[in-house]
Amino acid sequence: MKLKSIFIAAVGLFLATGCNSQNKQEVQPSNSKTMSKSIVIFFSHAGDNYSVGNIEVGNTKIVADYIREIAGSDQFEIVTHKYDGMAYTPLIKLAQEEADNGELPPYEGDAPDLSQYDTVFIGGPVWWGTYPQVMFTLFRDINLDGKTVIPFTTHEGSGLANCVSDVKKSFPKANVTKGFAIYGHEVRSNRSKVEKWLQSLGF
Repeated sequence: MKLKSIFIAAVGLFLATGCNSQNKQEVQPSNSKTMSKSIVIFFSHAGDNYSVGNIEVGNTKIVADYIREIAGSDQFEIVTHKYDGMAYTPLIKLAQEEADNGELPPYEGDAPDLSQYDTVFIGGPVWWGTYPQVMFTLFRDINLDGKTVIPFTTHEGSGLANCVSDVKKSFPKANVTKGFAIYGHEVRSNRSKVEKWLQSLGF
């Protein structure tokens, strides 16, 4: 009976641990053999997107994956299920309402520990002139003082919009560099543009 009780307790602990890990966003390490000193923090929207249609992998995630592969950076994806399954038109309407009202939608899991990183890439699509509001929720929860911060965007005509200036406002004690913008419809066929940009940064 004692062995049976121990076995049941062990199974219960395993299941509880599994359930908790499914709900927690964690930093995804690069495949580099050396410890990465850079990380890509990004939000990417899959599903119905302007110009590229219904996609399984968001445009910004593709760029973030390029950075991970080329620069050996770790990754932290900002995840929210608020926009899941939304068609493009209601999505942009909701995004405008969030921006107008200064809303800060919640993201999944905990903010990442950035103490080990010197360089932080920050990327996302451009929604109404800046990053999606859920990114600003995370910005509120992290400290980038003294770090080199490199903004990038995926867009369909907005370029960098106000993203760089908004990052500077969010992190006034960080060294925010010139940003990089790439069209969303280009990301799947123009990896070389990302490579050239990263080479100019010394990666």
